[in-house]
Amino acid sequence: MSLFKARDWWSAVLGEGEEFDQGCLCVGDVDNSGSGCDKVVVGSYMGMLRIFAPHASKPAEQTVADAQLLEVQLRDPIIQVEVGKFVSCSELLHLAVLHPRKLSVYAVSGTAGNVEHGDQYQLRLVYEHNLQRTACNMTYGPFGGVTGHHFICIQSMDGMLMFFEQESYAFGRFLPGFLLPGPLCYCARTDSFITVSSTRQVECYRYETLAVATDADTRQDSEQQSKSSGKRLAAEWLLVLGEQALDIYVPSASPMASSIFVLGERNLFCLRDSGQIRFMKKLEYNPSCFLPYASVSEGTTNVLLGNHNNMLLVYQDTTLKWAAQLSCVPVAVRVANFLELKGLVVTLSSEGHLQCSYMGTDPSFFTAPKVEAREVNYDEVDAEMKALHKVIREATKNQDIIPKAEAEDDLTVTAIVSSSLDDVSQALIPEMNDMAVPSVKVKIKVSCRSALQSPKLSVCVQPPLAVTQDQFVLDSLGSGSQVVVAFSAFLNGHYTPADLTGDIAVSYSSPTELNPAGVPRVAQCKFVLPLRLVCCPTSASKNSKYKITVDTNKPPVNLNEVFPEFVAKAEDKEGNALAFQFIAGSRVTVLASKTSQRYRIQSESFEDIWLVAKELVQRFDRHFAKLGVKDFRNSFSGPIPLAEYFETVDHHFELRVNAQKYQDLLSERAVQFRAIQRRLLTRFKDKTPAPLQNLDTLMEGTYRQVIALADAAEENRACLVQAFSRLRSATHLLILLVSLWQGLSAEQTAILEATLLPLLQDTPQLGWEESVDAAVSHLLRTCLSRSPKDQAISLSTMQLSMPKDTSRLKKHITLLCDRIGKGGRLSLSSEANVPTPVMLPAACETMPEPIAEQEEEDPALQQEATAKFIKKKQPSKKVKSKTESSKEKKEKDSGKESKKDPTKEKESKKDSSKDSKESSKESSKESSKESKKEKKESSKEKESTAEPLKEKTKVSKKPSVKVKEKKKESEAGDG
Repeated sequence: MSLFKARDWWSAVLGEGEEFDQGCLCVGDVDNSGSGCDKVVVGSYMGMLRIFAPHASKPAEQTVADAQLLEVQLRDPIIQVEVGKFVSCSELLHLAVLHPRKLSVYAVSGTAGNVEHGDQYQLRLVYEHNLQRTACNMTYGPFGGVTGHHFICIQSMDGMLMFFEQESYAFGRFLPGFLLPGPLCYCARTDSFITVSSTRQVECYRYETLAVATDADTRQDSEQQSKSSGKRLAAEWLLVLGEQALDIYVPSASPMASSIFVLGERNLFCLRDSGQIRFMKKLEYNPSCFLPYASVSEGTTNVLLGNHNNMLLVYQDTTLKWAAQLSCVPVAVRVANFLELKGLVVTLSSEGHLQCSYMGTDPSFFTAPKVEAREVNYDEVDAEMKALHKVIREATKNQDIIPKAEAEDDLTVTAIVSSSLDDVSQALIPEMNDMAVPSVKVKIKVSCRSALQSPKLSVCVQPPLAVTQDQFVLDSLGSGSQVVVAFSAFLNGHYTPADLTGDIAVSYSSPTELNPAGVPRVAQCKFVLPLRLVCCPTSASKNSKYKITVDTNKPPVNLNEVFPEFVAKAEDKEGNALAFQFIAGSRVTVLASKTSQRYRIQSESFEDIWLVAKELVQRFDRHFAKLGVKDFRNSFSGPIPLAEYFETVDHHFELRVNAQKYQDLLSERAVQFRAIQRRLLTRFKDKTPAPLQNLDTLMEGTYRQVIALADAAEENRACLVQAFSRLRSATHLLILLVSLWQGLSAEQTAILEATLLPLLQDTPQLGWEESVDAAVSHLLRTCLSRSPKDQAISLSTMQLSMPKDTSRLKKHITLLCDRIGKGGRLSLSSEANVPTPVMLPAACETMPEPIAEQEEEDPALQQEATAKFIKKKQPSKKVKSKTESSKEKKEKDSGKESKKDPTKEKESKKDSSKDSKESSKESSKESSKESKKEKKESSKEKESTAEPLKEKTKVSKKPSVKVKEKKKESEAGDG
């Protein structure tokens, strides 16, 4: 707002970590020196009382210690400090200090020093009053027109005004309709007190009215109140502000001027003594403090106003005269006179920054240095440019979204999972299905290299897993320190989790030179819970509904060696069979073949196979890695169990549809319930009673329906959470089988997992089905397209919504698996989108690809297909004349082809009609270019469909042979 800044004449920073507020600053000749110089008195909420005598000095000198006269640590927090004539037997100025439960009056005296250390100042307690109520603020003045002395009025937190006539307590009065305390000020001209109540209105009470009103001590006793002779307290005048007030001030410079200034949250009010508004100024910022003082021109008053933008504004009535920038937000402002300079502005911030400044500008003697003219060394510039280009190339090669971590982080988080279960389980549900629910202890070790501030540790596990404590607030860590916290994890739901991994995040602030408060950072860590936490060993079952076979290239191993913690109840000592009984699920059996290198995993639940299959593959890798085998490989011969997977998808989608139905029914019944309520209310309000016409019965029935629907919706929501967990398990199993089937790399497996598992939980706005459908469709249009020419250039921006059924999703997932089986490569870059041929296993079946249906559903694929048909169906004029003679020969072949693929004829007709419209819009130049291209394409068509007239017999045989070969291939594929 202003180009000027407040010129710093003297400043000091008071203490560390102390708080200051509006009443913690006052100025005055508190030591009664008689020199006319003010002293600055500051009190803090920490109980520290300081007195300063600022003086000008050179910038290089340290003057804070010289300017400080006194510093005393009091036992109680200091709410407000004031300087006045508070002692009856003396007209000297004394210091009044207000504590929450005590009022103390001190005498400040100075003794001239005989040595170079200067004067000595002492603080002596004159008297004090212990308060029965908690104080909020105070004001002082010559109450009742007394001369030569000042009385004190204290406002308590519960609305009582306590009056003290110096050393003695006078009386106390309760403010009517009090809720919260507001600012309080005394007006000597009218001998009245002005405050702002919680009803946001200015209230004025005369001292005479307060003196003769009912005593506050007898207010609680109704009998004494009735016998007392006091009057009921009433305000002299009221004025509605409409906003809360921050401060009230009555200038005492000119007794004739009748002005009361009230600082609101958004406005500055100036009132007359009678309560009428003199003027009002709307503020465009948040004010923090203000101080009215005498103006040079008659009939006006200047106002110093500080705001939260670090600005100090000077108003003359409603006109802005000056604006100066401060170094901090002021909470209190005063004007003081010192020896060197009169009328200095003293400001105090909430952090304790005390500053004496003045308005104006100082001349700047800064001159810009001359730029040295030097010749450019082009060889060095070229070398620097090459180095920068090399850095840019290396940076653009990496396409990772997540930035790489530093070599040595400030904070290191390590998770250690106990190898054995807890002796005493910490689970909230002690038993499930007649089996005890165990728990396992996890220790988190946090170590740091440098000092850190306010670290907080969060633990997250996937439901139905839970932990005993998921939030930890740690103390600030020093350099090289280490902290260890521990918690227990357990199963807390009646279904099997889809993931046994947990995440740990530690948020902290790392202080730097430029930012001492600290830069926010996060360190993460993962841990894996043992399989023993969710299942226990049991006897193997021979027959099961769902079976999966995993192949290896090494001789079979003993399962008891791979799963040593499950050997306790294993019946097969040879290690050919092992069974797992999930605590909240079914039984899963692992069978090892004695003759071949295969392992069968079977269970009555398809999704329960996931955790055991994952653990089996990981433990096989670790087992053969310990033996030094480098060429070990797991594989899956197929076929992919899509039918079983789609059952889980359909069950989840059915629950989502039911949830939507319950939501619609609930909204209908709620509308009906409110309509009945309105009609009943109308009947009850009617002066002439009318029959209810069974509205009460209808209302009760509707209420029961609403409650029943809410219970059913809640039950369906719980089932949906379980179904989504089972769907995640089945999807994880499908991803594992596809990766083993085609030997996908870790990067390709991560892309497939991000495609089929984009969500950690379902929401009403975005569900699993539409998210997966969009992701799979994107892969089919990009890296898994039939050819690089068919790739979609832009992403689809259509809004995702819940589908009507899952048929489209099933087709897309089937097509995804088929294209991966045919050698499609999953990649996010556009360079590696050409499919590479891969030899399929003998037992794997190729899936029929629904080309026509896919093109109808995907608009991008449909446009690409129509473009191909347009190119094929547009021969040139010369070609048309040559091909008319061979129409009779082609009719037989075209009849066979039309029977084989009727969909192509329909699409070609549509495309030809579209092309005719487009060709009419094109210019003559473009049509000439296209005619040349069409000539080349038509010549290719002649080679593929019809040879020259000399080879008529060959032309009639070739298409029939091709048709027969295609029919044989389709029959072999179906078989």
